Amino acid sequence: MPMPHRTFAQVAKRRLTGTEGRERIREVRSLLDELPDYRNGPYADLRKWLLSEIEDARVRAGAVHRDSIAVRREGAAQVALVGPPNVGKSSLLQALSEIQIKTGDYPFTTLRPVPALTRVGGVLIQLVEIPGLIEGASEDRGGGRALLGVLRSVDAIVYCCRATAGPAELTVVKDEVDGAGIVKPAFLAATCADEAGPADLSRLSATFAELELVPVSILDEGSLDAFLEAAWRLTGLLRVHLRTNGAVDPEPVALRPGATVADVAASVHHDLAATFSGALIWGPSARFDAQRVGRDHPVADGDTVEIVR
Repeated sequence: MPMPHRTFAQVAKRRLTGTEGRERIREVRSLLDELPDYRNGPYADLRKWLLSEIEDARVRAGAVHRDSIAVRREGAAQVALVGPPNVGKSSLLQALSEIQIKTGDYPFTTLRPVPALTRVGGVLIQLVEIPGLIEGASEDRGGGRALLGVLRSVDAIVYCCRATAGPAELTVVKDEVDGAGIVKPAFLAATCADEAGPADLSRLSATFAELELVPVSILDEGSLDAFLEAAWRLTGLLRVHLRTNGAVDPEPVALRPGATVADVAASVHHDLAATFSGALIWGPSARFDAQRVGRDHPVADGDTVEIVR
């Protein structure tokens, strides 16, 4: 006596839950072997559904293999460097981190996303160089579909354009990103700014008026610092220093906008968050130094907080 078809369908769905690729195909074939070989009726419909699951699993497996590149997230936020080929993204990433990258004065020196960690005001963030995007990226030219997939998961985008170049190439890149429906906080980095004049920067600023323009040169430490601060602003995160017995920890904690003193305590330990009575606070959110505040006091970027037990 075969299992009732409704029960079989429930069992099949339960056994397929959480499976993909070859594992899912093996499970479907096992279910097909257990299914009564009726040509018509509900069991025939179940057989048709299971056969379609095999084809769908193959399609999904192929799409994942072809259209995705995994970039493991590290640090408090992930910011992508995006632009046409040969605009100095690799040189900029190398100048801002300790990573060693192959660079050259020719297009497509970088062929896969390159992540690197850097510190901004004591907080680690991850910069990810995206290989040069070209026209047709959304149709997978130059492997663009997988690269756009990386951009969907980042926290912010820095568009990079050589300061002395015309805006046409970057317009192509922005059109591809916008056309893919990717909307992230962003600014425009005018690279190799030491080679540019005011007219070059004005042209870029006028063309991309919706983006803050940040001139940057790997030869100018001040411009690199300004670049990192602009990248930090894109993340929207707050840097809060912890003070214990009069000593301030040089490495701040990174918190989401709207964070309170209770969130600061929770970043230290959940037990502390449950038992502390208040805090002393210095910085932008305090009316005066060492102001005593409660657990619901909202903190600001640059605050120093000492938890009172």
